[in-house]
Amino acid sequence: MKKPNPNPEPLEQMLRVDHAGEYGANRIYEGQLKILGKSKLAPELKHMLEQEREHLKKFDELLVEHKARPSALMPLWHIGGIALGVGSALLGEKAAMACTVAVEEAIDEHYQEQEEALPEGDLKEIVKKFRAEELEHRDKGLEHHAEEMPGYEVFTGIIKGGCKAAIWLAKRF
Repeated sequence: MKKPNPNPEPLEQMLRVDHAGEYGANRIYEGQLKILGKSKLAPELKHMLEQEREHLKKFDELLVEHKARPSALMPLWHIGGIALGVGSALLGEKAAMACTVAVEEAIDEHYQEQEEALPEGDLKEIVKKFRAEELEHRDKGLEHHAEEMPGYEVFTGIIKGGCKAAIWLAKRF
């Protein structure tokens, strides 16, 4: 028997965090494409960006539908996402893919918690679908040798910590 979540996220808070996360993911891939747009990774990055755009579009719609406000920190998510994307790409293709792995693993954990807490319904199905796509992105990063990046564990640990801090902030602001 599954234990109910003792602290379910209010719907508005959940939508705000998910919207902010998808917005940041869009900026990360855009930043990576600014540097790696002509590389062998470009088609993969463009594909992942297209999926992230669909996720963001859906959360834009859900914010309106549920009268939820976006994060007040959107300018921070914009600058931070672009900086992380450009910065990781400047370190090379393996670093860009390590960034993808780290972000997608953090998002997977976040979506898994939501999936477990949500009742059956459309929103749960959306979270499940998006979570599966985020895991595909993680797997693509691993296929492109992310783990071969020197300092991989430290690099991805820092990025995951940043993602968790961003989730904490977006819940509140």
